[in-house]
Amino acid sequence: MGEFDDDDDLFEPFDEAGVDTVGCPYCGELIEVVLDPSVEHQTYIEDCSVCCRPIVFDVTAEDGVVTSVSVRGEDD
Repeated sequence: MGEFDDDDDLFEPFDEAGVDTVGCPYCGELIEVVLDPSVEHQTYIEDCSVCCRPIVFDVTAEDGVVTSVSVRGEDD
């Protein structure tokens, strides 16, 4: 299991399959996302499946395991 950044306590620990639960920085709903552990560092935008607002993901992986995820609103 990896470590995770949780400034707002909106994260659950990583699943071995790359599935993580994050809290939307806009509506606060917990949503499941699939993370790609094959890339060491990536930043991308994915819309919240509840409120449809854009969430910026910053994902870090090491040796094929996601080690940190942080999310923020597009305006932050």
